[in-house]
Amino acid sequence: MFNEQTEQWLRRYRPVDRPRLRLVCFAHAGGGPSAFRTWPAGLPEDIEVLGVRYPGRQERVMDECVDRMDTLADHVADALDPLLDLPMVMFGHSMGAWVAYDVALRLLRRRRFSLNLLIVSGQVAPDSKDPARAFEDDDALVAEVQRVGGYDPQLFEDPEMRDLVLPAIRADFALVHTYRPEPGAPLDCPILACFGDQDVDSRPEGMRAWADTTTGTYTQRAFPGGHFYLADQEPDLLRALSERVNSTAAFHAFP
Repeated sequence: MFNEQTEQWLRRYRPVDRPRLRLVCFAHAGGGPSAFRTWPAGLPEDIEVLGVRYPGRQERVMDECVDRMDTLADHVADALDPLLDLPMVMFGHSMGAWVAYDVALRLLRRRRFSLNLLIVSGQVAPDSKDPARAFEDDDALVAEVQRVGGYDPQLFEDPEMRDLVLPAIRADFALVHTYRPEPGAPLDCPILACFGDQDVDSRPEGMRAWADTTTGTYTQRAFPGGHFYLADQEPDLLRALSERVNSTAAFHAFP
């Protein structure tokens, strides 16, 4: 089921012999699949959790970073091709919400595959966001990353560590800055939007714009915390995801 490309782009922290569905997780800018390494323990045993392995970090630190959405989404959609035999849910946080959305569009428009559910976290819909800033130098980029949080400050105090992690962060911010969703028909799956109630970049009114990206149902839920609420609220978030996945209608497979 997993071919070479699938193994390259997706990380399984707990293989499941007979999964009921697959949960594909997309990390924030600069992040990788390890952001979801603890999730399998908090989810039903028949859900297979897959973390997307963006190039240029973690196990793929030697691979060239990707700074354009079209390229990244194409690769991930191709990697998911062998896995469309089961229901699929996607979860994307921050930048990952946009990547998950764009991959979902590709699966629907090019492969006629509909997700069970798209879960977007800590990120407003692409068309509702002000143009992302272009950071002229690394110091400005680091300042923005520290404002948002989610990273150990010591990463940027050690020159060697800083040089190791900045290329991926720089590429991801360039991807966000240049991203424009493809015009065309919207998704047809349900969307659940999650966000921290103290996250100034993901206000409830901005999150509601996701409702316009699908013909399916839309719901949203706030959790205590800021942009990286999901770290402190992981048990409650996974409990909410489990309940929602269990209640979601059956997926639409190939006709």
